Amino acid sequence: MTQLYLVRHAHSEYTPEELTRPLSEKGMVEAEHVTELLKKEKIDAVCSSPYKRAVETVEGIAHYIDQEINIYEEIRERTLSSKPVQNFDEAISLVWEDPAFSLEGGESNLTAQKRGVQGIFKIIEEYNGKNVVIGTHGNIMVLIMSYFDPQYDIRFWRRLEMPDVYCLTFDDKNLKSVNRIWTQPAEFAPEKDRSL
Repeated sequence: MTQLYLVRHAHSEYTPEELTRPLSEKGMVEAEHVTELLKKEKIDAVCSSPYKRAVETVEGIAHYIDQEINIYEEIRERTLSSKPVQNFDEAISLVWEDPAFSLEGGESNLTAQKRGVQGIFKIIEEYNGKNVVIGTHGNIMVLIMSYFDPQYDIRFWRRLEMPDVYCLTFDDKNLKSVNRIWTQPAEFAPEKDRSL
């Protein structure tokens, strides 16, 4: 069995620059908790989206197991639009209502999902039988999960926390189980942030 720990990145202050947007101070504290959680999981390797906020969320566990972070372009966040959207919730609802629909310059759910799942299959091939942490993002994470099980939809995405951690267990490329391992520490105020 291959266990993939999908880690939605910790809190980051919004900027339009996707690649270099870092974690906030709050996010750095949350990332430390992610590390503590993953120390109990016998992790063999760490992969990440190229986006800085995803990398920073899983850096701690990579240091702990003394491994480099392997970057996979395929698991970067979905591109919603080529320009800032006026109403984020409305834009997200539109692309989830019609999987083939995309905003100008953006990716449809189908396009982003195909890319994300290709990345997951590459990781499974490379690390078959291992426990792998994957630093990623809310929307692409749920699109990947929904490929294997349609119960993971926009309502599930809206309930995700930031950060959040789900362990997906695969037998070859067949999803066998999904377990949430993230627990919100008492010191973190419950704050809903739906940004990508």
